[in-house]
Amino acid sequence: MEPTLRAGRRATFAYFGLSGFLLGMWVVHIPSIEHQAGIGHAVLGRLLLLLGAGSFAGMQLIGPLTDRFGARKVVPVSAALSSAAVVGPGLASNAWTLGAALLVLGACNGGGLNVGMNAHAVQVERGYGRPVMSAFHATYSIGGVLASLVGACTLGLGLRPAATLGAVAVLGLAAAIAAAPALLRPDGDARTGAPRVRRRAPWRIWALAGLALMIMLCEGVANDWSALHLRRVLDASAATAALAYGAFATTMTIGRLLADRAAARLGPVAVMRYGASAAALGLTTAALSPWIPLALAGWAALGAGLSGCVPQLFSAAGHTDRDAAGVNVSRVAGIGYLGMLAGPAVIGPLTGLMPLNLTFFLPVACCAVAAAAAGVLRPRPSAPDTAPEPVADAAGGG
Repeated sequence: MEPTLRAGRRATFAYFGLSGFLLGMWVVHIPSIEHQAGIGHAVLGRLLLLLGAGSFAGMQLIGPLTDRFGARKVVPVSAALSSAAVVGPGLASNAWTLGAALLVLGACNGGGLNVGMNAHAVQVERGYGRPVMSAFHATYSIGGVLASLVGACTLGLGLRPAATLGAVAVLGLAAAIAAAPALLRPDGDARTGAPRVRRRAPWRIWALAGLALMIMLCEGVANDWSALHLRRVLDASAATAALAYGAFATTMTIGRLLADRAAARLGPVAVMRYGASAAALGLTTAALSPWIPLALAGWAALGAGLSGCVPQLFSAAGHTDRDAAGVNVSRVAGIGYLGMLAGPAVIGPLTGLMPLNLTFFLPVACCAVAAAAAGVLRPRPSAPDTAPEPVADAAGGG
């Protein structure tokens, strides 16, 4: 294997891990920052929407820039901005300043860095000639776990959020700079910054985006409602209820570490089809189980089933057209992220009409549709399925 390609892969791991770590450091400090800003849970819930809005906007901006200038230039800048932006919530003193800080953090991390590093991951995968995307996403999850451990230590020492997040920003900037030289140069036609012909997104990209929305909706439901399910429906203790999300997150991470081998042997269609089917079965089990251990097993099966799905979707989007990889990844990731935000938001109102466990059949249906539509992941011929528009656009579209 060419040393340059191996170094590029290591750098991609570094940026995925950094992204997960930075976002995780914000998450573990949410209670402290909420108290510092003097706001309640309801206000915080509304402000978190700004994090999502910033992420979606950042994705649409960075996609075209990545295609124009290359991930090698975009990723380090996005990582540096993300590192600096993580300090903002720690300095917030009221709802307005916290909202602005979350908007910027979302645009830099969830938007800019997310698209850039996934586009670079597609380039690395193309160089290896085999699936490697899922391992990068597993590293993102590991970064979040590391953040929870570091955050627990710093909070235990009584350090203020601003001090901890400031130190994290410095370390993040150092990591962003250190990993930058190893990033791969653009393959194919050199990207010189010249205006490029904008292409219409092929139907396949919108199909992948629709599947991403459904799969990430299921992830969002697990993130926000798994512990509440055990607590409210099965009357578990708070400590036991927390195991539901732990089971989901653990199998999600392990599954992503193994999914590349599965995709190489069985193909992306099988990973999506069998994974989404297993996820539907697991969530159905969790929803209908009257026993806590079986419900935990159901949430674990959901994580294992979903683990390889999103990486396959991002990979397929990036490989559909190498000259529009950034824009295509931003479309799929952006619409998928809307699903992650929509899932918890939809479940809440539904609980006013039916028991919480029965609302889970909405994400079960999403998993079933994803399994049935997995054929869209089947590799296409090398020629891009696109139709150029008579418009020269350097940074628009998306």
